[in-house]
Amino acid sequence: MNQTTDILVARGLRKSFGELEVLKGIDFSLRQGELVFVIGPSGSGKSTMLRCFNRLEEPTEGSVTIDGVNLMAPGVDINSMRRQIGMVFQQFNLYPHLSVSRNITLALRKVLKRSASQAEETAREMLEMVGLEEKADAYPGELSGGQQQRVAIARAVALEPKVMLFDEPTSALDPELVGSVLQVMRKLRDSGMTMVVVSHEMRFAREAAGRIVFMSDGEIIEEGTPDQIFENPSHRRTREFVAEISR
Repeated sequence: MNQTTDILVARGLRKSFGELEVLKGIDFSLRQGELVFVIGPSGSGKSTMLRCFNRLEEPTEGSVTIDGVNLMAPGVDINSMRRQIGMVFQQFNLYPHLSVSRNITLALRKVLKRSASQAEETAREMLEMVGLEEKADAYPGELSGGQQQRVAIARAVALEPKVMLFDEPTSALDPELVGSVLQVMRKLRDSGMTMVVVSHEMRFAREAAGRIVFMSDGEIIEEGTPDQIFENPSHRRTREFVAEISR
């Protein structure tokens, strides 16, 4: 892989919780503009790997480099680096006492030091992108789960990150609300956003991902194009997983 275009690189990534080793020496690279889907059985370490990428979980060993900066290096400004790594979680993590617009403008003003008018203009643009411009003055409790997740995505993208990480972004949603969130993620992909997605939305993975990474038991077992992984996987564990989810 061409190192000059790799924006995120993890090498020898290990993570243990006490005696339990959850990540067992992960090597992972992400190119600028790439959408990588991470799949695998529950408990395989997918979400832990994602959280190690921005040090929400501290790796036990290994390195994570974002745009040439090693996040594990002594003295690195991790808060500054996290601004470059947007993250969307299963739960929406919106401030319930703030309007939708204020949820987006808060970080713009506090983190990026934007003026009120600049922040509000960006919030309007982001809400238009996710199809919720009419909800600017609503509060999170007045929105559906799908709408709240779209606001969470808008808030993350507003900070102009270099990489977006999605940790099961649709798993807390009712099935009829999933499509609206995936549509926003398609828009981001089409705009060239660099993304890593952990999700069980296999149909979306097939149509949207440039590369699929299959994890099992704390290791990356296999990776390839959607056709390779879903139609002709080479590893036994991948074949078993694909067969199971295809039932």
